[in-house]
Amino acid sequence: MRPFDGRRVLLGITGGIAAYKAAWLARLLSQGGAVVDVVMTRAATEFVGAVTLEALTGRPVHVDLLGVGRALDHIKLARAAEAVVVAPCTADFLARAVHGHADDLLSACLLATTAPVLLVPAMNDRMWAHQQVRANAERARALGYTVLDPDEGPLAAGEGSGPGRMPEPETILAHVARQLEPRAALAGKRVLVTAGPTREAIDPVRFISNHSSGRMGVAIADAAWRRGADVTLIAGPLAVPTPAGVRVLRVESTQEMADAVAGELPNADALVMAAAPSDFRPARVAEAKIKRGAGARAIELEPTADILASTRARRRPGAVIVGFALETHDALPNARAKLASKGVDLIVLNDATEPGAGFGVETNRVTFVSRDAEEALTLLPKRDVADAILDRVEALLRGSDADASLAAGD
Repeated sequence: MRPFDGRRVLLGITGGIAAYKAAWLARLLSQGGAVVDVVMTRAATEFVGAVTLEALTGRPVHVDLLGVGRALDHIKLARAAEAVVVAPCTADFLARAVHGHADDLLSACLLATTAPVLLVPAMNDRMWAHQQVRANAERARALGYTVLDPDEGPLAAGEGSGPGRMPEPETILAHVARQLEPRAALAGKRVLVTAGPTREAIDPVRFISNHSSGRMGVAIADAAWRRGADVTLIAGPLAVPTPAGVRVLRVESTQEMADAVAGELPNADALVMAAAPSDFRPARVAEAKIKRGAGARAIELEPTADILASTRARRRPGAVIVGFALETHDALPNARAKLASKGVDLIVLNDATEPGAGFGVETNRVTFVSRDAEEALTLLPKRDVADAILDRVEALLRGSDADASLAAGD
């Protein structure tokens, strides 16, 4: 799984109750294809066993700084690592890390590595609120470490709920992926993505919608953030979780989505319209629930806003615009017509009737339609389709940046 396959990740575990979550993080990293070297403090072994981590990673677990045949482990492990993540990172380890201590294997590895470092603090909420701990977190950031703020939620037994809980392993995994992803044309760019269906009210309890889960758009937003972009996701009602790191604007109707896109687009370097907004809405919305006893009812429909077409006047110069076309017949002619009529750079075409593609599934088979080419992909996981789309967005952005440089005489 991009970008983990074959990459070396050093997973540091310190002595907090959240150490039990580190076992699942090790599992996720290994499943993604990473080579995971686990380094535990002595205190961490009181919370989770080294044997557990060895079974999950298939590799030896490292605890001691010194020992026969292991005198240079801290150098070897630090040099091999392409990313370092410490999860959980206790208040004690955070303090030792920012002051350059090297009295155990994990802190020595931090001093010896040149890889990006992600610290994931987890502790009691009162400890996290202490000014010394917060100052240490800021010192860590000043050193170039990435520090995730703890989540708010249930703490250790009897301690109630508050800010101090370690983020879930899936969230940490996303941040490690962002560290491992090579910096490319999306780094620092502002990317706007739409996802999911919209709903058009019939009465206070019913609506018109479609089968879109939002999975494709969410995968694109996730991949764009992983590649270093500043991502805003405009989401209708989703059937999947939103990705880590992404700013999310929730909408319900097509008009709300159109208004949100209009507000965000002038600052966007790229727009990927992966949502499936309703094309029609009831011409009149009943003020009360329509009763069954009222007999047969006809619902008059009217067109909703054409979001993609309405963006033309708001696009910034050089912005890359990607539209989607979900078709059931005459797919390529319809996609080419949409490419021209909406003035976009790329259409991502897929067939709603094809098994394994379209709505509600984890795979998709798409064809890229541009002004001068058509390229059909095989059936792929939507995560891989998202990366294929963004490869093409990056290429288009590089072309736009090069054109801008030529125009400026650089």
